[in-house]
This record gives sequence, C-alpha cells and structure tokens, in this order.
Amino acid sequence: MALKKLFPILFLFLSFNFYAQNDNFKEKKEQIRAMKVAFLTSELDLTSSEAEKFWPLYNTFDDKQFELRHQKMKGYFKRMQGDNIDKLSEKDASALLDQIEDNEEDLFNLRKKFIANLKEILPSVKIIKLKKAEEDFSRKLLQQYKDKGSNK
Repeated sequence: MALKKLFPILFLFLSFNFYAQNDNFKEKKEQIRAMKVAFLTSELDLTSSEAEKFWPLYNTFDDKQFELRHQKMKGYFKRMQGDNIDKLSEKDASALLDQIEDNEEDLFNLRKKFIANLKEILPSVKIIKLKKAEEDFSRKLLQQYKDKGSNK
C-alpha cells in the first residue's frame, strides 16, 4: 500500500524538478528513458518476437502516462504553490479534488487497458515481472537522486 502512495509522489517530485529546469528537461527525460529501457530489457528477458510487439506498446503507454501525470498536474501545482492552498475557497478546493480524482482515474484506466493489451503478447508472468521491474527502477532512480542530493 505504501508503494502505491510513493510512486505518484516520486513522479510529482521529479516533475517539479524537471519543470524547474525546463532547458534540460528533454535531455533528462531521454536519459531516464534510456536507463529504463536498458533496465526493463535486462529484467524481462523478452524474446525478439515479444520485444518487437512490446516496445511500441510500452512506449505509447509510457508517453500517455507521462502526459497525464505531468501535463495535467502542472495546473494543479500552480494552484497549490505557496499559500495559494490557504486562499482556495471550499468550492475551488472541491473542484480541484475532482480534477485530481479524474486524472487518477484516467491513469488507472490507461494502465488497465495497457495490461489488457499486454496479455495478448506476453505471458502473465512477464507482465508481473514488468510491474516489479518498473517499481525496482523507480526505487533505483529515487535512490540515485537521493545519493546525488547528499553529495552536494
């Protein structure tokens, strides 16, 4: 349960960091994507046939997930900066919560559809390995970020 709460926080934290450094954003995103591809490739042990079908599907999913997490969340972050939260009316706060819930539901439905599509090309064991590998990669990335921060 704690991991489910950690991932959105991780992605939000990383998006803040990337958003603040917009010039390096695309470069950082591509570096992370390359690291993620290498990590998933080693963890999943896909056959060439599986890989040929998997990567286009995964990349499309990953792009849509990124868009939902980062593009839509940008508006939320602006409204939650500084003391803006304290200035929200109950009506505005309720509307913001509705937007956040809608975004979370969109993310859930995207993942659900992605898994349904994966079932057509990968055995269930590899889909579970993918989920574990994504979580392991996120932990590894967070640890690298923490290590880099403590070296300053």
